[in-house]
Amino acid sequence: MASFTSWSFKFLFMTLATFAIISKPSLAVAVAVPVFQSSPWAAAHATFYGDESASQTMGGACGYGDLFSNGYGTDTAALSTTLFNDGFACGTCYQIKCVDSPWCYSGVPSTTVTATNICPPNWAQESNNGGWCNPPRAHFDMSKPAFMKIATWKAGIVPVMYRRVPCERPGGVRFSFQGNGYWLLVYVMNVGGGGDIANMWVKGSKTGWINMSHNWGASFQAFATLGGQSLSFKLTSYSTKETIIAWNVAPENWNVGSTYKTDVNFH
Repeated sequence: MASFTSWSFKFLFMTLATFAIISKPSLAVAVAVPVFQSSPWAAAHATFYGDESASQTMGGACGYGDLFSNGYGTDTAALSTTLFNDGFACGTCYQIKCVDSPWCYSGVPSTTVTATNICPPNWAQESNNGGWCNPPRAHFDMSKPAFMKIATWKAGIVPVMYRRVPCERPGGVRFSFQGNGYWLLVYVMNVGGGGDIANMWVKGSKTGWINMSHNWGASFQAFATLGGQSLSFKLTSYSTKETIIAWNVAPENWNVGSTYKTDVNFH
C-alpha cells in the first residue's frame, strides 16, 4: 500500500481574476494559485468505532475538540498510522466507497469524511485479524454514522476504495489558542483545499515572522512572548505548497481558550 507521502497529486494552476498592483495603476500581474485536485483511487479497509451518536469520536488526536461545534460533524474517520503521517494528515478529506462485499449498500454509494483522529496499531493481533491499523495497512476507522452510509454496520469491516478529495469548508481558517504568556499553542481548523498544513508562522504587531514548530495533530507552537500584540499567521499547505496569510487574526487582548475566525482559506 502506498504511503501518504508517496501519493502523486495533480495540481491545477488557475489564473485568478484578481491582480496585484506593482508600481503604476496600469501595471498588474495575474496571480497563479495551486488548487488541490483529487488523488487516484486506492484500496483499503474500513471499520467503525463508537455508536450512532458519534460521541466517542469527540476530541481525537488531531485536537479538534467538539467536532460538532467546530464544523466537522459525524462524517469523520481515524486513520491508520500509514495514512496519519505523524499528524500532518489531520483535516484531510477522503471519499470512500464500499466494494466487493455483500454488506455494501447497493449502487456502491460513497461518502466523504475528514481525518480527525489516529487509529493506532494493535501489535497483539495479526494485521489481517484484528490489527487492522497496523502498518503498512491503509485503514479507516470511521464514525458509525459515516460507516452506515456505505455498508451495514453488522459487517464490522469491509473492503473499500478511497481517494483524497478537496475539502469544502464554509468561511475561512480558524485558530484556537492554548498555552500561556511564553508559549502559544494554536490548533488550526476549518482548512479548505488539501485540508492540511505543512508549515506555520506567527507575527506579532511588534515582531517579524516567527516560525512555529509542529506540535502534534493539527497544532503548531511558538515559544515567544506575544501578549499585548495583535497576531497574524502565515500557513503553507502540505499538499499544494500554497501559502496564505491571515492578517490581524487576533486583537491585542487575545486570550488562550479563544478561537479566532478569518476570511482566508486554501483552494
